[in-house]
Amino acid sequence: MNFRQSFFIAIASVSLVAVGCKSGNVNQESGIKESKKEVIAIIDKVNDRWQTTHQEPGNAFWHVSAYHTGNMEAYKVTQNKKYFDYSMAWAEKNQWMGAKSTDKSEWKYNYGETDKHVLFGDWQICFQTYIDLYNFTGKNDPKKIARAREVMEYEMSTSANDYWWWVDGLYMVMPVMTKLYNVTGNELYLEKLHSYLQYADSIMYDSESKLYFRDAKYVYPKHKSANGKKDFWARGDGWIFAGYAKIIQDLPKSARHREEYINRFKDMAKALAATQQKEGYWTRSILDPEHAPGPETSGTAFFTYGFMWGINNGYLDKKTYLPVVQKSWSYLTTFALQPDGTLGYVQPIGEKAIPGQVVDKNSTADFGVGAFLLAASEVYRYVK
Repeated sequence: MNFRQSFFIAIASVSLVAVGCKSGNVNQESGIKESKKEVIAIIDKVNDRWQTTHQEPGNAFWHVSAYHTGNMEAYKVTQNKKYFDYSMAWAEKNQWMGAKSTDKSEWKYNYGETDKHVLFGDWQICFQTYIDLYNFTGKNDPKKIARAREVMEYEMSTSANDYWWWVDGLYMVMPVMTKLYNVTGNELYLEKLHSYLQYADSIMYDSESKLYFRDAKYVYPKHKSANGKKDFWARGDGWIFAGYAKIIQDLPKSARHREEYINRFKDMAKALAATQQKEGYWTRSILDPEHAPGPETSGTAFFTYGFMWGINNGYLDKKTYLPVVQKSWSYLTTFALQPDGTLGYVQPIGEKAIPGQVVDKNSTADFGVGAFLLAASEVYRYVK
């Protein structure tokens, strides 16, 4: 049995059971079958499963932190205090810090998992959630954002502009800049956001395809997919597409480069919609489905979040893009989501589409769950 056959069998036989919906509850007006109550049930199914099977707070590195960015959105729409408490316990365990070195002379921003890599974006994504928690708790405890400000303000004081040299880093840190701008009113956050993004664009953005390569190693024609095409990694473009949605919503209407970011977001949306597979997912190599065929959830979830946010906020045309979300949301909830709440088909940690890599219903990860929670929260905001 091939994937297409199994996908449609899954839709026919297990989808309504998996998410607890009744066939009579199709919301014809919205085009999404679930009601708000049913979307909350989906969020709870996935998030409760994750939290009950991961009760110990992890570190503040990127993959754990990416989960918490989704958990924060789940908290916003559900107001479920255990979601808030879960992120609070994690933040406190990590002392409201990323990498923990206090010696600025040794701080680095090349790839690294040590406490010296304070300026590496994978250790800065945690600041997004710390800032959210600071805002949720009435802004009465500056220590929650003290380290975020120390790190980012030191970074901005340097002459370097090449801090964001891989596409994942754009999701990790762009929203930190806009969130800290909103807390502090310091315009330098927005100026440096643009400067760092200009550098990233210069080495990763493909103006013809309107998509981002993962980093400079993967730029065409230096690197090609299995069939000689440009190799755009789905999760990589998912990171940046979601990142644009996150910063646009945080920027003031008068922000200098806001329209530039909106136009880039719209260009990406058009390119991504054209590459969606008919079953609703995106393959790991966006333009070459044969390079690593089959479904992948993390990229698909990030794209779903971006499309749904764009529709909800009037940046993307509903008639054009709602069918894209209908298909991707159906894939996420009827095929990727397993009956026990596990979110499957998440490509493991990596940086590219790998031919022959096994990605199946048991393939799950914290960052994938986080992406799903982002998407589900926007679907909740959309349905009537």
